[in-house]
Amino acid sequence: MATPPPAPLPTADARLRAAIQNPALRQAGLALARNDLPVAERLLRAHLKASPDDIAALRMLAELAGRLGRYPDALILLEHALATAPDFAAARYNLAIVLLRQQRGVEAMATLEPLLDAAPEDLVYRNLAAAIQAGIGDLDASVAQFARVLAERPGQPKIWMSYGHVLKTVGRQADSVAAYREAALRDPRLGEAWWSLANLKTVRFSAADIAAMEAGAARGDLREGDALHFQFALGKTREDSGEAEAAFGHYALGNRMRRAQVRYDADAITRRVRRAEALLIPAFFAARAGQGCPARDPIFIVGLPRAGSTLIEQILASHPLIEGTQELPEIQMLARRDAGADGAEYPAGLAALTPEHLRALGEEYLERTRVQRKTDRPYFIDKMPNNWMHAGFIHLILPNAKIIDARRHPMASGFSNFKQHFARGQGFSYDLTDIGRYTQDYVALTAHIDRVLPARVHRVYYEAMIADTEAEVRALLAYLGLDFDPACLNFYRNDRAVRTASSEQVRRPIFREGLDAWRAFDRWLGPLRDALGPALADYPYPT
Repeated sequence: MATPPPAPLPTADARLRAAIQNPALRQAGLALARNDLPVAERLLRAHLKASPDDIAALRMLAELAGRLGRYPDALILLEHALATAPDFAAARYNLAIVLLRQQRGVEAMATLEPLLDAAPEDLVYRNLAAAIQAGIGDLDASVAQFARVLAERPGQPKIWMSYGHVLKTVGRQADSVAAYREAALRDPRLGEAWWSLANLKTVRFSAADIAAMEAGAARGDLREGDALHFQFALGKTREDSGEAEAAFGHYALGNRMRRAQVRYDADAITRRVRRAEALLIPAFFAARAGQGCPARDPIFIVGLPRAGSTLIEQILASHPLIEGTQELPEIQMLARRDAGADGAEYPAGLAALTPEHLRALGEEYLERTRVQRKTDRPYFIDKMPNNWMHAGFIHLILPNAKIIDARRHPMASGFSNFKQHFARGQGFSYDLTDIGRYTQDYVALTAHIDRVLPARVHRVYYEAMIADTEAEVRALLAYLGLDFDPACLNFYRNDRAVRTASSEQVRRPIFREGLDAWRAFDRWLGPLRDALGPALADYPYPT
């Protein structure tokens, strides 16, 4: 007797209709709606313990994890939901967003493509596609995609804002300003649109603009993110007007709001640096000499944000043999995955990596970053500043890659970080003491690398670059083993895409105005000065 075929699995829609009747899930949905995440998590975990394949609960818990920045957890939950119900379109869309937020753009696009194939005119999918295209450097396609979406549905302030971001990246400043203003006009609560205008650092606001920002900041119906963006924008406005006390008040309030949202442990960073100093000694590197991938392509620029790294990148990307890309997440991702960089013992995991593993990691890095390379130039730049923590890892997997440390006066870079609102990834930057401690840890670890791997890292001081640009550029190119090219001195004529907060500044010749901007705020920067300790006392350029 023939075995009957298995009954077809219920569709995602059928599963969702069944799940929505569950009282626990309804209560969890209400908790999510009011952002009561502890209650929602408790309800969802209890439900999934009894029903581990409930796709509605999996997606809801993934949304919760995403709100908390726990993207690896969200990834696992959404992949489980899709394995259970491959036609679950909402989970597929959410998975593409999570991959994008982890800067895994190629995988995000591959995840989204089935939805685009099924509904090519869906504006939500096309908007996400435009964001992914921007992330993987397909900027012309991104601009065109956003433009088409807005032509069909212009009443979307957040899409106008995203459009402004990509227009800024490709150097269309006037168009980016217009897009940001359109976003602010369509949603007066959208503080991020005003901050995006302020963050161009070239826009001077009118009295009407300032009144609109103040009215927006005073609204009682602001979302938390919008409230802090208004404060950062108003801080920049008051600073431009020479009102230091008022400016600092806005910056301080915006930072307090943001610091309450992020999980940052300054002690954990210090402990990690101490472990690195104990592990990464000359004998450790000598035992692994000649291992790793021998490629010479990557040029890493590390350091603190707002320390001149974008200027160095723009100078080098003007050389005919070097391609500029962006701040790439691959080193951090590989360190987390294979060396335990998310754990409490990092970098101890480096000791377990075999020669074959080290070489494979270097090759994987090159393969994963290939999507960012749009030319046939033999060298490319990875400008992720936080990679200073992974200098030892970089040396092990790519021993011939170059590492440049961009450094600026710690009071100047510290205050610049404090008044800069970063979208993500810089949790230390919202408290003056945290900034000082982070800076001190960074300086300590890079000094240690200098001792155990002499001449491995080339340091560029921003003050020296400003004082004698040609001499510094020649020294930088000599370190890279490249001939001097005059185009590097005309970097501001380079029309390449620039993705950082300094995008408009590096499209101008070198200027000195920003060197001492922090001095007007010195009376409020005591916590920064105290926390910097030897990082300030030993800085070779005077305060």
